[in-house]
Amino acid sequence: MRDGILVINAGSSSIKFSLYLSNGDQKPDLQSKGQVEGINVAPHFIAQGPDGAVLAEQRWPADSNLNHEDLLKHLIDWVEDHLGDARLVAAGHRVVHGGAKYSEPVLVDELTLGALDKLVPLAPLHQPHNLAPIRALAKVHPGLPQVACFDTAFHASNPPVATTFALPRELTEEGVRRYGFHGLSYEYISRRLREISPEKAAGKVVVCHLGSGASMCAIDNGRSVASTLGFTAVDGLPMGTRTGNLDPGVILYLLEEKKMNAKQIETLLYKQSGLLGVSGVSNDMRVLLESDNPHAAEAVDLFCYRIRRELGSLAAAMGGLDAVVFTAGIGERSAPVRRMVCEGAAWLGIQLDQAANDANATTITAAQSRVPVFVIPTDEEMMIAKHTRAVVHLQRQAAQ
Repeated sequence: MRDGILVINAGSSSIKFSLYLSNGDQKPDLQSKGQVEGINVAPHFIAQGPDGAVLAEQRWPADSNLNHEDLLKHLIDWVEDHLGDARLVAAGHRVVHGGAKYSEPVLVDELTLGALDKLVPLAPLHQPHNLAPIRALAKVHPGLPQVACFDTAFHASNPPVATTFALPRELTEEGVRRYGFHGLSYEYISRRLREISPEKAAGKVVVCHLGSGASMCAIDNGRSVASTLGFTAVDGLPMGTRTGNLDPGVILYLLEEKKMNAKQIETLLYKQSGLLGVSGVSNDMRVLLESDNPHAAEAVDLFCYRIRRELGSLAAAMGGLDAVVFTAGIGERSAPVRRMVCEGAAWLGIQLDQAANDANATTITAAQSRVPVFVIPTDEEMMIAKHTRAVVHLQRQAAQ
């Protein structure tokens, strides 16, 4: 009998899921995926096969009063009805923040949840929604093991010099430091690059995770050594609606001169800035690239400029550069953004192959390029499924 592993990535108004079937140490097979969206508004459930074919779909009216727990039960019932001869053995959850304590996936219990609750101030827009389905699932399926997989864990290998702010030491000891995020994506890419180009994967690589949330990571021989994201997920590159790197004096100005309160500033930093704020048009890179609005072009230029600056910074942190990888929505599909970044980084030894770039090929640099550039689709859900399987396997061994 094969094992079913449910992967959950929950947000404030949606629950994305993937169902994998696993047999031994083989790569888990994706059986279905989908989401429940419109929670607290007008819920909509859809499940699709690996090829995108719709397997099930249901909508509820706005006055249905269904909460996360109700909709999660519907999801679990559907999953168990479609397992065939497999059995559901565990659920793996993406949890944005693991703090300094959790440097690897962990089996969740009440003590773990309590510790993760304390990290909510470090990721206020993500952490509460990551933890809510864990508690809800414990109610609707109390015997099911649940595993938390952390976006911060991959960066636990960063040296202190890369994680320390120049603040009084007592604040650093309280946990005010750089953590880095998107770790599940970087871990997957690091493993995948090892399959595509083992020689380059063993060297100094910068991975550009460019999506609505964007960051970059320096990976030396498979280990994260520096990241553009820091104490929270609003640092580093400008993103869809997030500022990225910002002089802290701006926050003081907003407080003192604009008389903004903390909530207003949080909304500004996380929801009104980035590509949306600069362009005044959209947070969607596709819309900006098609727009003739000059502010849209300025937003794209700023995004690519910051990527080029961070590329040089991360190469300096490693003392060299052997390869670059683009991943996530923009990184995987936006040839114009990759072109602007690579052409501006020619000084690092990058020579773009325009035809390969336009075709979204795996390798988009010319054969003579000193630094090859790869385009590799990420798969955070697969990474969570693998981690969950490993944790459950260890649990079984310990119980024997």
